[in-house]
Amino acid sequence: MSKKVLILASNVGLWGEELQAPWDALKKAGFDLTLATPKGITPLPMDLSMDKDFIDPMQNYNVNPAEVVDRINEILDTGEWDSPIKIEDANMSDYDSLVLVGGPGSALDIVGNPFIHQLCVAAYNQGKILGALCYAVGAFVWARESDTLHRSIIYGKKVIAHPREWDFTGPMGYSLVRATPENPGTNLVSQGFAFPLLVIVEDAVGPNGRVYSDPTANRTKPQVHFDYPFVTALSVESSIAFGDKLVEVLG
Repeated sequence: MSKKVLILASNVGLWGEELQAPWDALKKAGFDLTLATPKGITPLPMDLSMDKDFIDPMQNYNVNPAEVVDRINEILDTGEWDSPIKIEDANMSDYDSLVLVGGPGSALDIVGNPFIHQLCVAAYNQGKILGALCYAVGAFVWARESDTLHRSIIYGKKVIAHPREWDFTGPMGYSLVRATPENPGTNLVSQGFAFPLLVIVEDAVGPNGRVYSDPTANRTKPQVHFDYPFVTALSVESSIAFGDKLVEVLG
């Protein structure tokens, strides 16, 4: 029987490849995938993540290869992501692994979501592999053990976090491709990302942990790390490496 993986994605600002790459890698490897979102509706990618000409203002290169955008459009056309469950209805005992994917919207409806914190703590206590990519790593910060110290589940661990150098200060919109009245996303505009990720992750791992955050990472030099039970990865450029590492660890 194939291992069952629960994948959590944002409803208000998914970066398309950050779901597509690990989704395709795990599916190709034969894992049984269940998709879950906060609203139980399709996780639609942000417009920017589907723009083949988009140049990242902090890294000054095109982050959306045409073949990636085409593959995400194929997934959306076939409805492969159209029947997610609601995150609050998920029971970690039904799955062998928990994977959180990123995008700017994950800072809004994934990182601070108490149902996700409960799933993370349950997965940790059950000895299951937990993966997080980009800003979704922040959910581990607020997933706290029930001992008297209430430390994060990543306390003392080695993990990866999105670099401060990439936290731009301009206005951030969250418009989605293929938005509908039933799945509209949000009209919120934030000043850069909702919060700087690196500093809270550094606090969460404590003095004996370590956070890797390489601002020179790119598609030819992705950054992903496994420190049992956590697989963490930097950002969109590391999406493929993240999926491959999950397949390796789970296999």
